[in-house]
Order: sequence, then structure tokens, then C-alpha cells
Amino acid sequence: MLSRLSWATQIDAYPPTFGNIFCIMIKNRDIIIVGLQPWDIPIGSNCRNIAIEFAKHNRVLYVNSPLDSNTKISQKKNPLVAKRLELLKEKENNLKQVSDNLWNLYPANTIRSINWIPSTGVFRKFNRINNVRFATDIKEAAKKLNFRDYILFNDSDMFRSYHLKELLNPAITIYYSRDNLMVFKYWFKHGHKLEPELIKKSSLVVANSQHLTNIAQKYNPNSFYVGQGCDLSMFDPTEDYNVPDDIKNIRRPVIGYIGTIFSSRLDVELLTKISEKKPDWSFVFVGQTDEVFSKASIQYLPNVHFLGHKDGSLLPDYLKQFDVAINPQPVNEYTIGNYPRKVDEYLAMGKPVVATKTDTMSIFREVVYLGITPEDYIHLIEKALKEDNKELQKKRIEVAATHTWERSVQAIYEAIIKVDPSFASKQSLKTMVS
Repeated sequence: MLSRLSWATQIDAYPPTFGNIFCIMIKNRDIIIVGLQPWDIPIGSNCRNIAIEFAKHNRVLYVNSPLDSNTKISQKKNPLVAKRLELLKEKENNLKQVSDNLWNLYPANTIRSINWIPSTGVFRKFNRINNVRFATDIKEAAKKLNFRDYILFNDSDMFRSYHLKELLNPAITIYYSRDNLMVFKYWFKHGHKLEPELIKKSSLVVANSQHLTNIAQKYNPNSFYVGQGCDLSMFDPTEDYNVPDDIKNIRRPVIGYIGTIFSSRLDVELLTKISEKKPDWSFVFVGQTDEVFSKASIQYLPNVHFLGHKDGSLLPDYLKQFDVAINPQPVNEYTIGNYPRKVDEYLAMGKPVVATKTDTMSIFREVVYLGITPEDYIHLIEKALKEDNKELQKKRIEVAATHTWERSVQAIYEAIIKVDPSFASKQSLKTMVS
């Protein structure tokens, strides 16, 4: 087992600090990934990016969540569900190879819909049955692929994968925390008991924000901040992007936001106040709005422009036109631990960024202006407009470039070695000059 590992050192680092000199690489292992999002989800996902990075040097089985009885009936016309049902007509076709080292499993067994059960004690009994069915599919796929001594990586699947450590007996179990799911009623109902238990019995926990790491450390001391990776390949500040028609005639300076415009993620009251107090600034929002924003008074301010949802490929075109980019989150239990990938996208284009100050945003404090109140935002936007220069733009781009999936996965490897030093035997140590 140990001979299949390698450890490379180089002069560069990633979380938990930028001062480390060790860059750990685990190679030639078998890794099974379970989580909340299927491989073919139409939007991007952390887990999918992590799987791709793992698969550069390891064999990876990415397991979709199993269909439940309610979804099979109520969502059978959903294209993704219909695809699953078609695949499951012939069980032998439910294992698909994605690339040389990466496979995607569509579990054949259906599990029961049980979250409606009011008693967590009763829920546990049925949940174990679901786990056994799920584990059966995983075992069959692992046998077909000859996976051995594998690492089990769990992307926040606290229910369906609660018993997989006992049922699959992996070499090591990793729980990945990327969102505080306890703020949602669905997850809190039984998750407020099961997730801490799952965190505690996992070999280690890795999280994409310091806030979520701190929560996990209450239950498992082997909890590590591993940062957040981002695919910034489409955000090139040197490229001559097109100027979209619906923004070209908007008066400057343009203060812009790109992303979902939901009241749970954006502070509508703060935005209304700064828009009213600075009528000479144009505020531009690119993205889908929820009912709160659609009915809010900010919709009727002459210097505020809601441009609607845009295709992802067009986002750099709009971002290029911003003078200052903003991320005005309300401070709540969800956002305080949420890593906003849009900030990396803003920085990758060299844009000045003003954002709400949270624990997670503290890692950006050297390149992002952080505030809380409407007065803070007005002062900081004024400062950002005044101070912006090529040197600061270069620094922002450089910081964004460090937030890669390669570095995040390297931090996961480092966490594994810290918890189980036997993964790095003398026979598997290698030094690489970079």
C-alpha cells in the first residue's frame, strides 16, 4: 500500500498558510467519492473539480447519489432523472468511464424517501437500510474496477453515506465541508445530530473556509482548512472582450455584481441605501433575481440596472466593464462560512473588489476592501476608485491565480499525511526541484 504513494516537496504552498514549503502529492491510489451532486449536474461543483484533480495521479470512482422512490415518480420527466432511469434498465451499463483514471457510477438500487420521518431515532433505522443498498452498489463497482485499500471522500453526504465507513471499510475516510447545511430546515431536521456524529467518526475533515473548519474542529480535532479552488481560465484581463449592448451606454463609474441575486445572499437594504446616496454611480447586477429583489424599491432607482441572467461564457464581457466589483452579502449563518468564488473571478480580471467582512473573506484582506455598513461600502468604493492602478491590478491577479484546484487538493493530501504519517513512508519520499 505504502509503495503506491509519493511525496514531492517544492518551494510553494497553499492552505493553511502561504508559508509552508511542502507540497504533498499522493499518487497511484484508489479513491471513491460520494456526495450530494451527480457528475452530470449542469452547474459546476467543488466535488467534480476535486475528482478531476484526484484523477490526474490516482484512479477515481465518482458515485452519483442513488435515486429515491419519491424522485423516481415525481421527477421522472426531469432530463437528468429520465437519463438515470434509462441507464438503470440495464444494470451492467450503470458504470461509465469518464477518462483514463475516472469512472462515474449510477447506483442501481433505489433508496426510500425518509426525511419526512419526524423521529430521528426512527429515521436512523431506515437510513441504515438505505446505506446498505447504496454500499452494495459501490462494492460491486469497486470489485469490477479492482479498487483496493481505497480512500473514501464524502462531499457532505451526511445521510446516505453515514454508515459507509463501517460498510465499505476504506483505508481512510474524509468528510468534506463546503457549506453550512444546518441553516436549511431539510438538513437540520436530522442532520444536526447525524452530521456531528459523522464528522467525529471520520478519519479527518477538510473544509473550504476557516469558519467551517472551526465548526468541524468542535467534533473532530483532525479538521483542516484546505481552501477553495476555482477555474479561472475564462477570465483573462489581457483579452479584448466584447462590450455587451445593454451595458455600453450605462454611465460610469460602474459598480457591478455578477451572480445569483437572492436576498439570502445579497443585502438588499444595504444596496438600496448606497444606491440612493450615490446617484452619480451606476449599479449593475447581472444574474437571476428572486421575488424579494424583484419587488424591492431598488428596482425603481434610475442609477440601478438589473440586466438579468446571462450565459456563463458572457460573464467576462460584463465584468470587464466594471470599475468596481462588489459582493455585499448579509452576515448570516450561511454567508459567514460561504466561500464566494465570484471574488476570485473579480480578482482574476484585476478588478477592485469591495465585499462584506466575514471570517471567510479575511483571507482576501490584502487585496479586497472589506466593510459592513452602507457607510463602509461608500467609503471603500470611493477609495477603490481612487487607488486603482496597474500594480494593484497585478497583485489581485496573482492572488486569484493561487486559488487553484491543484493547490486545494494538495492541501487535502497534506491533511491525510498529518493524520496518518504512515501514508508517507521513507520508501515513498521523493524530492522535486521546482
